[in-house]
Amino acid sequence: MKLIDILSWFLVLYPGLMSIVWISGGVYYYLHWERNQVRATRSATDPDAPWVTVLVPCHNEEKNIEETIRHLLRQNYRNLEVIAINDGSLDNTGLLLDEMAARHPKLRVLHQENQGKASAMNYGLTEAFGDIIVGIDGDAVIDYEAVSWMVEHFIFGPRVAGVTGNPRVRTRSTVIGKIQTAEFSSIIGLIKRAQRVYGMVFTVSGVVCAFRKQALLQVGGWSTDMVTEDIDISWKLQLSGWQIRYEPQALCWVLMPETLRGLFSQRLRWAQGGAEAFLRYFPLAMSWKNRRFWLVLSEYITSVIWCYFLVVFVLLGLLDLGLNTGIFLDDTAGIFMKSVSWLIPLCLLQFSVSFFLDSRYDNGLRKYLFWSAWYPLFYWMINMLTVVAAFPKAVMRQQGRLATWVSPDRGDRFRE
Repeated sequence: MKLIDILSWFLVLYPGLMSIVWISGGVYYYLHWERNQVRATRSATDPDAPWVTVLVPCHNEEKNIEETIRHLLRQNYRNLEVIAINDGSLDNTGLLLDEMAARHPKLRVLHQENQGKASAMNYGLTEAFGDIIVGIDGDAVIDYEAVSWMVEHFIFGPRVAGVTGNPRVRTRSTVIGKIQTAEFSSIIGLIKRAQRVYGMVFTVSGVVCAFRKQALLQVGGWSTDMVTEDIDISWKLQLSGWQIRYEPQALCWVLMPETLRGLFSQRLRWAQGGAEAFLRYFPLAMSWKNRRFWLVLSEYITSVIWCYFLVVFVLLGLLDLGLNTGIFLDDTAGIFMKSVSWLIPLCLLQFSVSFFLDSRYDNGLRKYLFWSAWYPLFYWMINMLTVVAAFPKAVMRQQGRLATWVSPDRGDRFRE
């Protein structure tokens, strides 16, 4: 078999294999934990339940922060305080927060110079009263039962350090928004279910997550020089022997980019954050005591290799097309034609399973099944480009440099 044939088979077999892993893991998670999930009700109203501090880091959030805080203050959880950290906002975020704090005794407001989300979270951590720390982005809308669902994991799991919630896309009026709605179920939600089955989660969702304060203090809190604080804290906690779980009932509605430029910028930051975590923690992750993390590590390494191989494959195809030799295209066309017969049904099965699992939390999700058909072509290309571009950025980025905010494209104008 030629080298180019091996490359072609790897490019088609790896996504198929991972799709099977995610489907199997998601179904097992559903049958084992999710299908008959019953939450103990005592944490919501019991005066002896753990105190929870919700940290809301904010930077230029005047359009969204009032809605976010209103939903937090209506949480169905008795022992709760909210701390909003204004991280050097240049708009009216700080003023709005101070006005709300004057009206709501459960809300406290901290102000600091612009130092980034991780720094704001660390500042809030030093002022937090609760034993459980919940992090919510300043543009997110959290379900009223979300906190109590996440707290249950800490009550019954003494080694649980983090619980990642279930973010749902709010901005769905454009093609990009609709495709992302499908992605958050069929890819992100399914992957987290599967990773929960084999015991290690690549990352919490920074927009909605909960942590045991003791564990955060043990690992030194959030790293202020990592572009994605959620990936970093996930690796730090798990490599220190703590567990992270997924809670699909902890719903949080988020704003996502609805332009190609905004989407690419967001995914580039995510990819760079993964690369930075890999480069920093790889030696620790390879130790025998962290062998349970090897599955996550091998999955990540293989996915990066796949992206670079795909770049090589595309460049060879373009070169062959330009020279009009037909050798490369003729050799690989048969492989890809054979793969279509099982990759397409497998892809549709993955989306169908994920939509079935998440339809109980997101009404009308099935209507986005059509848009999921565009995911492989659209997002594989974006992910390939961002991963390939992210690794050099991660290598060259100076350690110790503060990771400050860059206001994202949230698709505000296109909300349904």
